[in-house]
Amino acid sequence: MMNDLMRLDGRVAVVTGAAGLLGRRHCEALAEAGATVYACDLSAKAAQAVAEDLGPQHVGLALDVTNDETIMELRSRLMDEHGGVDVLVNNAAMNDMVESPLSTLDASRFENYPVKLFRRVMDVNVTGVFLMSQIIGSMMADVGKGSIINIASTYGVVAPDQRLYRSPTGEQTFFKSAAYPTSKGAVIMLTKFLATYWGCCGVRANCLSPGGVENGQSDHFVRMYSDRTPLGRMATPGDYKGSLVFLASDASQYLTGQNLIVDGGWTAW
Repeated sequence: MMNDLMRLDGRVAVVTGAAGLLGRRHCEALAEAGATVYACDLSAKAAQAVAEDLGPQHVGLALDVTNDETIMELRSRLMDEHGGVDVLVNNAAMNDMVESPLSTLDASRFENYPVKLFRRVMDVNVTGVFLMSQIIGSMMADVGKGSIINIASTYGVVAPDQRLYRSPTGEQTFFKSAAYPTSKGAVIMLTKFLATYWGCCGVRANCLSPGGVENGQSDHFVRMYSDRTPLGRMATPGDYKGSLVFLASDASQYLTGQNLIVDGGWTAW
């Protein structure tokens, strides 16, 4: 039965960046499908709050995806408590937002963007996926099964549309930097590497590339983004739950090395 294919009962899932806007929804989706979720975030308090909302069998803990020692601690805990892991969702990421401290026009220009911040974005968004896959994903390879889901972005496929960041009068107020799209493009290619490298071990690796999520942006931005999207709206945080469970479950058992773009049609034109 198709419903059975989408179930994750008895499986263990790890989600990084679990306290974020989408991370929380990823955790909910996996828990609703029956998985035991390890909700990981830089803040132990925030991660534990997510786990408490999910239910008593779920775990919230602090994790720095750029620190291999903390990831090894997670690996040991998963081995001790469950003998392994079935699903890894690499969701933790840095993303320069319109409301960020670098959102002024001059500070966000490519010519002025700090290389220190560029390196930090690459460290979290790319090295973090590398380390989590190397340390946690290798547990799956050892037992011959598992699903790695790397959260990429439409901006890993197409360049940012800088026109979105103009005021109602047409003035440019902010530039989306090169750091985020560069990092997400790298995540997509790292996913393909993992799929081909561990395919012989029964481990699947795929990307989920979300489109923009409505989250308190200005009415003008939401309207501009919606007009640029064939379905005529921005995503809600819950719009990706079904896609995530699909990639985690046996419903996608013959799918690997792919980038599932869920963007309301944004990249279709």
